[in-house]
Amino acid sequence: MTRLRAAVVAGSTILVAMAVVAVSVGFGGSGANPSSDSAAPSLATAPVTRTTLTQTQQVNGTLGYGTPVRVTGRGNGTITWLSALGAVVMRGQRVYEVDDRPVSLFYGGHPFYRPLRSGDSGDDVREVEKNLDALGYTGFTIDTKYTAATATVVRKWQKDRNLTQTGVFDPAAVVLAPAAVRVASLDRQPGDPANGQILSYSGVTRVVQIPLDVALQSLAKKGSAATVMLPDGTSVAGAVTTVGSVAVAGRLAEDPATIDLTVTVADQSKLGTLDKAPVTVTLVSATVQNVLTVPVAALVALADGGTGVQLVTDSTDDYVTVQLGMFANGRVQITGDGIVEGTLVGVPS
Repeated sequence: MTRLRAAVVAGSTILVAMAVVAVSVGFGGSGANPSSDSAAPSLATAPVTRTTLTQTQQVNGTLGYGTPVRVTGRGNGTITWLSALGAVVMRGQRVYEVDDRPVSLFYGGHPFYRPLRSGDSGDDVREVEKNLDALGYTGFTIDTKYTAATATVVRKWQKDRNLTQTGVFDPAAVVLAPAAVRVASLDRQPGDPANGQILSYSGVTRVVQIPLDVALQSLAKKGSAATVMLPDGTSVAGAVTTVGSVAVAGRLAEDPATIDLTVTVADQSKLGTLDKAPVTVTLVSATVQNVLTVPVAALVALADGGTGVQLVTDSTDDYVTVQLGMFANGRVQITGDGIVEGTLVGVPS
């Protein structure tokens, strides 16, 4: 009897390659049954079960606060104070000081590229007004127009921050970031000129960054589930949130090109105090739900060139041809005549 040995090959797609090893004399004939010339091995049985199969791939990543963003000074003067390394800064709070005057954090994504005064208009005006509103200042309309009312509120904000009360918004008075930041590095110290790179910040939420081999880019699906194995052996659930679109060449000629993958972890409390820690991430490449499966070892290479299983009942042990689907965790998805949940199939013992 001819038996099939199958191995799942992990790669950039969910296609499965199987190596078939014949232990009988040839595959001659056109019938569904294996050759009758070979001795039958001892058989056990296993039921056809309905389940969910999931293919996964383990990759290496680094747990940390993400890629740092540089903050460059935009004015003259002397640095007189800096946030501490690792400090978390929120909207309205000072990031550093120049000549004893704070440079505060504003949230947003539209860069402040010019001084703003009455009569100006644009998305940068809306950005200023949204931040002032979030900080509790009132008396103006949030829109794209920098009116006299906006200038009055800016003057109040300048007074509260010990800035010169001009009513003109100066981009050098703020650092713009998407949300709260964590000080990742300090590149200046008090007494240094307030220009050039002053510090770097990152997000306040730890993420896993993965340089994913481009050969595995089929795993890079935004929103797909991931499991992060921490250095102490515990696992936490995560999800893929960003997928890079540009491949980065390896440092050495033999190193593969990679794309950047980011996995977030909702329950940050499970991460302890880890930062810049190597982790192993299990990514889900494909999933099929509610399918009929058998152990891979139950597959039989039939004499007519097809693949089948041996159906075992009280009165017969017929072989039937089956169509194969996903392989995962030692099981394989099958369909075919007579294949229903609970059916017993032969498995070499």
